[in-house]
Amino acid sequence: MHNYIVDSHCHLDLIEQKGLKLEEVLGNCQKNNVKILQTICTKVTEIEQLLKYTRDHDFIYASLGIHPCNVKEQPKISTAELVKICNANEKIIGIGETGLDYFHDKSAIDLQKISFLEHIKASRETNLPLIIHSRDCDFDMMEILEAEQKKGKFPALLHCFSSSEELARKAIALGIYISISGIVTFKNAQSLQEIVKNLPLEFLLLETDSPYLAPMPHRGATNQPAFTSHVAEFVANLKGISLEEISQKTTENFLRIFKKVKPL
Repeated sequence: MHNYIVDSHCHLDLIEQKGLKLEEVLGNCQKNNVKILQTICTKVTEIEQLLKYTRDHDFIYASLGIHPCNVKEQPKISTAELVKICNANEKIIGIGETGLDYFHDKSAIDLQKISFLEHIKASRETNLPLIIHSRDCDFDMMEILEAEQKKGKFPALLHCFSSSEELARKAIALGIYISISGIVTFKNAQSLQEIVKNLPLEFLLLETDSPYLAPMPHRGATNQPAFTSHVAEFVANLKGISLEEISQKTTENFLRIFKKVKPL
């Protein structure tokens, strides 16, 4: 029985940059039953800072990747380079975040796609889950995921999901997990709430994407991993199940897809 919560997607480096003290942030996690964290890489040039968190704390893991909004400023990274770094570090458990973002920058769509495909190949080769950022690009995202899964399966999740029901259905049909953030608690998120209400529990993960998108009742504050407990409670209420069940099921899902993580 895994009666604890996992924050599958946070940014500890950015949380510290916002002025929060790491030890206090981690202490708040323990108080709120958030027992495992994955701190997400957005710039491969900054992976060493993330690995330091993982070395200092048994319950912290990291990913490796380039955020689509950083593809112009970051050095291009090949599948081979991604695989080499992941294989050399036991606590790198995921590839990403990677994907497409047509909201912030449409000038680098071709570069985003090239980078995304290299990350997909690395996920396929390592069997580490692909952590996908998808914003305002549903059609292209569905097209790429379907085509690439046909070439060879790879584990994946759509992080901080706030897209269409069509993309959610396509993801699940492809065996791709969906991670829910504090956005679901927002008053103007009724369409997302309806989607989450109907999503199969066995495909759900929880996250904060902290320091961004603090859930109610902390909206406007700097987000932190402890607030995953609010996301869990809200999703449990949406689906008419207990907090214990949502915690257990989403943690089991996390452990199923992120196979390098040691269960508590």
